[in-house]
Amino acid sequence: MNAAAGIDADRRYRARLGMWVFLATELLFVGPLFVGYAHARLSAPDAFVQAARHSSLWLGSINTLLLLTSSFTMAAAVAARRHGALSATRRLLTLTIALGLAFLAIKGFEYAHDLSEGLLPGPDFRAPTGTEPGAAQRYFFLYFLCTGVHAVHLAIGLVLLAVLRSRIASDADAPLRGEITALYWHFIDVVWIFLFPAFYLVGRAS
Repeated sequence: MNAAAGIDADRRYRARLGMWVFLATELLFVGPLFVGYAHARLSAPDAFVQAARHSSLWLGSINTLLLLTSSFTMAAAVAARRHGALSATRRLLTLTIALGLAFLAIKGFEYAHDLSEGLLPGPDFRAPTGTEPGAAQRYFFLYFLCTGVHAVHLAIGLVLLAVLRSRIASDADAPLRGEITALYWHFIDVVWIFLFPAFYLVGRAS
C-alpha cells in the first residue's frame, strides 16, 4: 500500500514538474515579445502612448474581468473534483469554458473593429488622427502579435478544458489532469494581466 502511494506521489510530482518546465519554456517564448514592447515604447514614448489611447479600454476591461473570473472557476473546479463532486466539477468547467469563449468572441469583435479602422499594420495601415504613423504602426503590430499569441494559447486551453470535462468521471487521473490544466490556464491569465496594462492602460491617465 505504501509502495503504491509512493509511486502515485512520484507520478504527481513528475507531472507537476513537467508542466512547470513547460511553462518556463513558454516564458522564454513570450518574454521576447515584452522586450520588443519595451524597446518600442522607450524608442518613442510620447508617440507610442498616443497610439495606445486608440485601443478599446472598455473591451479590454471586460475581457480582463472574464479571465479573472475564469481563474476562480477553474480553481473551484479543481477543488470540487478533488472532493469527488463530479456534477459541480462539470458545471464549473463548463462555466470556465464559456468565459474563455466569451473572451475570444469579444477579442474577435475588437479585431474586426480594428481592421475596419485600417489599424492592421501593412501597406493599407491608417494611422489614427493625432498619432505619429511609424510609432502607431509599431504599437499595433505589437498589439496584434502579443494579443494574437495569447488568443492562440487560450484556444488551446479551451480544448484542454473540453477534453478534461469529457473525461472527468471515467479518467482515474482526472484530478491530476485538472491540476495540470489549471496551471496552464492560470498562466494564460497571468500573461493577460501583463498585456492589459501594456496595451490598454498606458497613457490613459494623462
